[in-house]
Amino acid sequence: MTVSEAQLATPFQLDPRAVVGELPGRKIADLTLSIGPHAIIRSFSVIYAGSRIGAHLETGHGAVIREENRIGDDFSIWNNSTVDYGCVIGSRVRVHTGVYIAQFTVIEDDVFLAPGVMIANDRHPICRDCMRGPTIKRAARVGINATLLPEIVVGEAALVGAGAVVTRDVPARAVVIGNPARV
Repeated sequence: MTVSEAQLATPFQLDPRAVVGELPGRKIADLTLSIGPHAIIRSFSVIYAGSRIGAHLETGHGAVIREENRIGDDFSIWNNSTVDYGCVIGSRVRVHTGVYIAQFTVIEDDVFLAPGVMIANDRHPICRDCMRGPTIKRAARVGINATLLPEIVVGEAALVGAGAVVTRDVPARAVVIGNPARV
């Protein structure tokens, strides 16, 4: 268990072999890690310095939250899922097992990401200035093994079906399925 540059509000549960306050491999302006009360951080989870996370965080085993993220209250991230750096995530968001959330993704309140969801952020992998994750609007649901490509918007209360590959914006309250995803 490592606690470095971290502010954990009490009460909290920090399991053995969880790492809180891991220093990133790059220079960032603020290394302070702030986690609200009632956090449950399970073993083998790694939470980097430099993020702000609200109350009632719950991680599964092996979850990773990178630096420079802003995450609301009541956030759950399950086993072997990753939130890469620079994301903005709302409250009451559920991230299931084996999910990857790429840098600069925006996820609004009450979103559910099913197991195996992959979120991309770069149309041109060599261009660091081109990285922009998708935006997932309030109360959207993304099904098992769906892939969201960069810069798309999943509309409010939309449903992305299992295995869908989302290459274009999804309208609010729409259901999309397939590869490429269609209404």
